[in-house]
Amino acid sequence: MADTAAAFDWNASDYERHSSAQKRWAVELLEKLTLRDHEQVLDLGCGDGRITAEIAQRVPNGLATGVDSSTAMIAHARDTFGRGKVPNLRLARADARALPFSEAFDVVFSNAVLHWVKDHRAVLRGLSRSLRPGGRVLMQMGGRGNAAGILEIAEPLFHSLRWQWYFEGFVSPYAFYGPEEYRGWLAEAGLTPARLELIPKDMLHAGQAGLEGWIRTTWQPYTSRLPEGERPDFIAEVAGRYLEHHPLDGDGQAHVEMVRLEVEAQKA
Repeated sequence: MADTAAAFDWNASDYERHSSAQKRWAVELLEKLTLRDHEQVLDLGCGDGRITAEIAQRVPNGLATGVDSSTAMIAHARDTFGRGKVPNLRLARADARALPFSEAFDVVFSNAVLHWVKDHRAVLRGLSRSLRPGGRVLMQMGGRGNAAGILEIAEPLFHSLRWQWYFEGFVSPYAFYGPEEYRGWLAEAGLTPARLELIPKDMLHAGQAGLEGWIRTTWQPYTSRLPEGERPDFIAEVAGRYLEHHPLDGDGQAHVEMVRLEVEAQKA
């Protein structure tokens, strides 16, 4: 998770159970990255550490460093993969906007994280500082139009009689950008874009329960505004209303149309 996400009380185990799409997309993204066995790799927003451990396996003579702003996520990752279980893996808490590294990495990798950050300029400046000359960046995040269908369904609930009091003054923390913004920001940070692409993705959930699990574990900016006892009703109402407009398929799967911004760049 990234900077804004640190403000929420993440349940790392629950997130792991309901983030299969994020893991699948991370593995797909990782397959696009050719790693040399000795490289130093930064996994920005490493979450539960699953992908960082996979990266470590791919650089047996190098090092994979995972950073995340969530104390709970880093603790979970250390319990699962740390304490010598993966010798070339390091984990630390860090803010994506203020990375504490200088020319330490050959590669920066990031998946499903940076839509939590408003100030991508600060992130990219930090990435550029963290990379050695010739270093590469491969990132994927929520892009323009991401989850528009379900957010459209949820929006009227924020103004309904039951829920409106909890959402007074609410501002979404998400930042869904496109290639146009990113091209200029990369140049400002001293990074040369190789590829900037908006990619549609179909996120699947096992029935309404699976959809509710995803909302519960990733919609904390919304649910954290509610008393704990009210959260299940709100989540069930969002999921139920969404499925009225987007019914389960023949296999009982809920589909949520997502859009990812994929960024590939290099430091001179």
